[in-house]
Amino acid sequence: MIKLLQMINTAQQINASYLNQTALNTTALAVFFKAAGEPLRLDILRVLQHNAYGVLELSELFEVKQSGMSHHLKVLANAGLVVTRREGNTIFYRRSPLPAKPAMQDLHRGLFATIDLIEICSDLAQRIQLINLERTRASREFFEQNVSQFHANQDLIASYAQYGQTVTEFLDATSTKKGRVLEVGPGEGAFLLELSRRFDRVIALDTSKEMLALSQKKIQDQKLANVELIHGDTRLALEEELVVDCITLNMVLHHAPDPAAILSDLARLLKKNGVLLITELCHHDQTWAYESCGDLWLGFEPNDLSSWADAAGLDEGESLYLAQRNGFQIQLRQFFKKTK
Repeated sequence: MIKLLQMINTAQQINASYLNQTALNTTALAVFFKAAGEPLRLDILRVLQHNAYGVLELSELFEVKQSGMSHHLKVLANAGLVVTRREGNTIFYRRSPLPAKPAMQDLHRGLFATIDLIEICSDLAQRIQLINLERTRASREFFEQNVSQFHANQDLIASYAQYGQTVTEFLDATSTKKGRVLEVGPGEGAFLLELSRRFDRVIALDTSKEMLALSQKKIQDQKLANVELIHGDTRLALEEELVVDCITLNMVLHHAPDPAAILSDLARLLKKNGVLLITELCHHDQTWAYESCGDLWLGFEPNDLSSWADAAGLDEGESLYLAQRNGFQIQLRQFFKKTK
């Protein structure tokens, strides 16, 4: 009898816990609808779909005073619609993942899906482009001013020598061989040798002339006849209607102003069943990387890359994680171009 009562009591506790996790309440609904009841806040959520922005950037984008923008972001945060992450001295905002309570998930999912159907107006799109161009300029200037220290700066976090062999093995484990491969951000060109051995044609793309010069030297030293260098970004590659079987990015995205947009562009450059291989830092809190290495982002959560890739029309493949002795962690990710 005692055991039976204990079992009933346990079942009641589990049921109560489940109801607390799943039940809606009027307070939560009121907070949600308050946040969703202002056009500006909906526009903010629209802009935060794939990229993260600081309060000053959002104030500039929407031409709103910082105090007013902070208020709107607080309302959105209280409703669980945005989350924050500190990157150095700046707090960045991005859209929240779905809430833990299943009963609220449909509301959040429906709101996000609906506002994403709304096209961003041309003026706002232009201001977003200017913000991203400023981020690109700052990153490019860093590399131009520190090109002679590139290898030393890499060693502070993760040099190619520390992960290159594993990346090569990761590439060899994929089904894509021969054909054309695009490397975005080749750095000193260390990986170009491995790509040259495995593909008929290798294309290296970089926005920095100084970094391309380092790759050019590697090409000449190794006599790589099937490697072509292009000075430009992914948009230039799209304009030139480049189509490739494989794309590689080694430690590039944490320098990119809009990582989600980069993945979207790259997906369009891939042939059907083409493969995208990404080597990137996991999120960390070592803020000195901003000044010492010119990083725009302190790495990324694995779910960030997964969600951006899915939105770009890519299926997730294998993943591998490498712990570094200095506390950093590297993620190797594989994505395939969806056939439908």
